[in-house]
Amino acid sequence: MTKTENIPELIVGVVGHIDHGKTTLLAKLTGKFPDTHSEELKRGITIKLGYADMVISKEGDNYNNKGKGTPLRYISFIDAPGHEMLMATMLSGAAIIDAAILVVAANEGIKPQTREHFIALQAKKIKNLIIVQNKIDLVTKEQAIKNFNDIKNFVKGTIAENAPIIPISAQQEINLDKIISELAEVEIPKRDLESDPVFLIARSFDINRPGTSAEKLHGGVLGGILKKGKLAVGDEIEIKPGLSIKKANQQSYQTLTTKILSLYRGNKSMEEVLPGASIAIETELDPFFTKADSLSGCVAGLKGKLPEISYKIKVKTQMFKEILGINEHKEVAPLKTKEMLMLSVNTTITVGTTEKINKDEIELFLNIPIVAIKGDNVGIARNIDGHWRLIGFGEII
Repeated sequence: MTKTENIPELIVGVVGHIDHGKTTLLAKLTGKFPDTHSEELKRGITIKLGYADMVISKEGDNYNNKGKGTPLRYISFIDAPGHEMLMATMLSGAAIIDAAILVVAANEGIKPQTREHFIALQAKKIKNLIIVQNKIDLVTKEQAIKNFNDIKNFVKGTIAENAPIIPISAQQEINLDKIISELAEVEIPKRDLESDPVFLIARSFDINRPGTSAEKLHGGVLGGILKKGKLAVGDEIEIKPGLSIKKANQQSYQTLTTKILSLYRGNKSMEEVLPGASIAIETELDPFFTKADSLSGCVAGLKGKLPEISYKIKVKTQMFKEILGINEHKEVAPLKTKEMLMLSVNTTITVGTTEKINKDEIELFLNIPIVAIKGDNVGIARNIDGHWRLIGFGEII
């Protein structure tokens, strides 16, 4: 066992408005550029959840990410998209994190998507927040101070009122050590190791290069977060909803069963994994089933242990007063029966039709079924002027 294998693990989301420097910040902190899709590199924005990781060590009284001293904790970063059209992906990222870094560019300040992401973090009950005031090298001292105070006012009266605000320049690598020190102090949540495992699939891949010989082919790979329980090499697992099958205009879903061939945390091979870091599972599945994120949004667990998939769910809701992500102040209109809503549950995005409303409880019929686990958090979005806007959240009852 390597000396970093048994240290505590923390999953940290990096969120904020598009172009405020989230991906650059992660690249400078971890040495890894989390955007791996060619389309993302071409367009310069994060489309899917990106991943990067690092180990924080302590040498004397100082924390570092250079491997000097005693390894303290392993950090899995999830880089969530900032673009307004990709809010659903950001929400699925928020479902699997313990803490968050909210990035605000000093030269642009608080934008509509900054507000939307901040509210989404509150909706997903993320209490550990570090606010990073980026690009201080692009503004005057007076502008930086004004922007700092604007951020202070923005979080006043919220769960993040006492969150640290760290002025940095990711590009110039100024004050990155302060972020590392804050991450080293974030409380590690208590993990549930006793329940049946629930693995939230955020990505799925075919890692084989074209032309690989048959005997060297790898099975399909699942990437995501183990929410609870333990998984080990050799475990038989099932994946739900699984494979989407269309026959005579009828959509159905087939549960996939497979075996775990190998487990990875970052680039380290593991025999067993516990909750608390983003991991990759190599399976016996034909890579055809896992390529191009085709299983993202599914849930994996031990064979026969996951709940049945649900086309109908009941949600206890908490609606926002105002619509987020737009410049003007507009109230959220009450929910109506037969209304289409977009729901974010764990790493799954689905669309549901409201069947019944009883005060703050709603029943929905889903277009795409989910594995409904009681108490799971749900983001609720409404189509407003052609955009899905977050209007509230709730939990499955």
